[in-house]
Amino acid sequence: MVVNEKVKLAITVASLVAATILLAAEYRRRRRRKQTSSPSSCYLHSDMKPQFGFKRVLADNSYSGFKHLKKKKLEDGGEKPSNSHPYESEITVLLESPRLDEFEFLRGEYSLEMSGSYVWVETESELKKLAETLAKEKVFAVDTEQHSLRSFLGFTALIQISTQEEDFLVDTIALHDVMSILRPVFSNPDICKVFHGADNDVIWLQRDFHIYVVNMFDTAKACEVLAKPQRSLAYLLESVCGVSTNKLLQREDWRQRPLSEEMVRYARTDAHYLLYIADSMTAELKQLGIEDSSSTDDKFSFLLEASRRSNMICLQLYTKETEDFPGNAAASSLIYRHLNGHEDNSSISLDPKFQELVRELCAWRDLMARIHDESTRYVLSDQAVIALASNQPTTPEQIHDSISQADSASESAVITSHLDDVHQLTQHKLGKLDVILPLVLDKCLGTEGTCPISVFNYSLLINFNTKLTTNRSTPKRRNNLKRFTRKTSRDLFVKKFSCKAPVYHNCRIYANDGRLLCYCDRRKLEWYMSRGLAKLVEEDPLAIMLLFEPKGRPEDEGNDFYIQSKKNICVGCGEGDHYLRYRIIPSCYRVHFPEHLKSHRSHDIVLLCVDCHEVAHAAAERYKKEVAKEFGIPLFVRRVLDSVECESSAGGDSEDAGVSPLHLRTAAMALLRHGNRMPSSRREELLQTVKMYYGGREISEEDLEKALLIGMSPHERRKLERKKGVTVSVKQENSNNGSVEEHSEEAPPGGDMNGESSVVGDDSGGDGAPELNDTQCNGNILHQQNSKLSLLGHGPHGKQVVEYLLKEYGEDGVRDFCQRWRKVFVDALHPRHLPGGWDVTHSGRRDFGEFSVYNPTKKVSTG
Repeated sequence: MVVNEKVKLAITVASLVAATILLAAEYRRRRRRKQTSSPSSCYLHSDMKPQFGFKRVLADNSYSGFKHLKKKKLEDGGEKPSNSHPYESEITVLLESPRLDEFEFLRGEYSLEMSGSYVWVETESELKKLAETLAKEKVFAVDTEQHSLRSFLGFTALIQISTQEEDFLVDTIALHDVMSILRPVFSNPDICKVFHGADNDVIWLQRDFHIYVVNMFDTAKACEVLAKPQRSLAYLLESVCGVSTNKLLQREDWRQRPLSEEMVRYARTDAHYLLYIADSMTAELKQLGIEDSSSTDDKFSFLLEASRRSNMICLQLYTKETEDFPGNAAASSLIYRHLNGHEDNSSISLDPKFQELVRELCAWRDLMARIHDESTRYVLSDQAVIALASNQPTTPEQIHDSISQADSASESAVITSHLDDVHQLTQHKLGKLDVILPLVLDKCLGTEGTCPISVFNYSLLINFNTKLTTNRSTPKRRNNLKRFTRKTSRDLFVKKFSCKAPVYHNCRIYANDGRLLCYCDRRKLEWYMSRGLAKLVEEDPLAIMLLFEPKGRPEDEGNDFYIQSKKNICVGCGEGDHYLRYRIIPSCYRVHFPEHLKSHRSHDIVLLCVDCHEVAHAAAERYKKEVAKEFGIPLFVRRVLDSVECESSAGGDSEDAGVSPLHLRTAAMALLRHGNRMPSSRREELLQTVKMYYGGREISEEDLEKALLIGMSPHERRKLERKKGVTVSVKQENSNNGSVEEHSEEAPPGGDMNGESSVVGDDSGGDGAPELNDTQCNGNILHQQNSKLSLLGHGPHGKQVVEYLLKEYGEDGVRDFCQRWRKVFVDALHPRHLPGGWDVTHSGRRDFGEFSVYNPTKKVSTG
């Protein structure tokens, strides 16, 4: 009896617990519904962020570019381009003429013990006093702390500055609008600023305050020159100062005020010991220079190298990341990873609805992050995006469940406040992507907007339509279709031609004396290792040391470019999501350069995004025409003639008798593939095109096969051979005796693959044109040793230009020619992200060492 009562009691308790859980769940659901149904439900109304107190921001959340500080006038009275570094000339002077007397970072004795006192700077008067103090110093140390989770672009939350006597912590949140007070001190070339790993600090200071660092010593760059086993500040603090630090504190929320005692100590430590570390490292650099030098004149070479690399960082310019449509890059990456199973174990989905929903969610996430000044990962994590697109929940409750199951972190306030948008997206109720974003923006920031307008999103509101879509101003369907096809075409181009993996691996190669020779990719590094020519000295990042004496040093030859790390971004605008290799000197010229002026030369191969690539290519094509006119060498081979029919057209107009290689080949291909199925009018039109090549006579299928070969590259011929299973041979007429000889693709270099053709050049003459040894037939150049004819009609222009330069001016002429092309590139793009050491006047010369396959003596021995 007692047992039965206990069982009943247990069942009653369990029922009460279950009911309580259900009631609590229902309460939470109703509360969520109430929050999302409110017309002014945005959490920013009750949760104001610290950065919303800024009166002015230099980098807002709009899609417009960043405007750098513009100095009023130059010495010559002119003005610098808007995208140039305002202090470029001052930094260039430091690079060209380093000051040996500046590398004294400490005066007298220095105690490694950090005192308990520091100066907290949070008022304008205190900041001015700090600026006056720093102006009297010859050197001071700097570090910054950033906040990025609750901000779209991120912002500087704290700056730590240390002199030999005092530590200063500058509250950049309280002083954001007056931080320009420190600008003159940081840009003063007479004061050295000591950083560690300043690549990000430099651009953050530009982004937030228009503060530009001039004259820097970066202890991380000193580590590189000294070939230290590690480059981190934590390593230097422990090895040089005997101080340990908790780097996990770097991820703390540096917006909080007041800072905890532990955070204050961490912040002070990062700057306080930098002067001592810099002093110790310069002593090592000087000593290394003395031990390595053959004379007293170059004992500072290692120190100057560290200084030069440090000041290269100062030339970096901040730029806002841009993409053709909000969230497009993130969506493409997510879809790719999902389809390849990199993130989950679910079955691969090719459902177009899944992909479309991912793109819509990423675009919505990007826009909401900009509106609320949140990072995209805070608004909605990648895992949550995939979960929503995969599950396609139909109710708000299911949306909450999908997000919570995918992401263990708490649901963001953006989702809670704007759940209705996500619900409509998953139900496909908002329409096409280019319509969704204007609707969301208008709902959030319009006249009846639910979200507060701030300095971060105001510019986004007024410029949104001009950046994203013109649907409202041009509602015609054909215009929408045109924009869609253009975007689709561009997406396909990027997907097909952009680099699929990072181009620069930034592996390092050191000489056997420990000096850095160059940065390279992994493949080159493995080449040395596989041949036993080097030993591994560091695994992350990879670095090797050569076991033989290399030929020269990059810095000795004035080639600083090769000892600088390089970023995988477009050198023009900074786009990092997609890029292509671009040859600044066109290949039609470069392939004919002497080996030592073209082999293994990465200086003139840069990364460009699709848009910058298009601009640079257009400028190059225009300049090619100028080169053709200057040298009197035709750029295009516009017409081809069958050499057998050449004499029959001797009395006529050669322009009318010929046909362009492109038209000839496409006509022959179409007739061979679809001739019998074509409308008679179209077939006759194409036949006339081919007949022009054969002088107007009737043609056979064999003639069409021959015409198909005109303009075909060796690679294309090999593909045709594999397809047909035969060797494609072309008959070549010997112009001396009229005999015909057979040759195939295996012929020695210099043989022609278009032996049956004569070519008609452009009408261009003039002084400076090289002598042509080709026989002429009624003004048509008939090549005895023909150059390759490309499908687009390029003739021997590039080869003849290079031969003329070498004959008239030698290698100096080729170097000058390269510099002209670099100037064309710079003038067209005004690139802001060229690697350090890149120079228009770069020599381009290369001396080949003992083990190089391009060494002339090795070629002779091999032969």
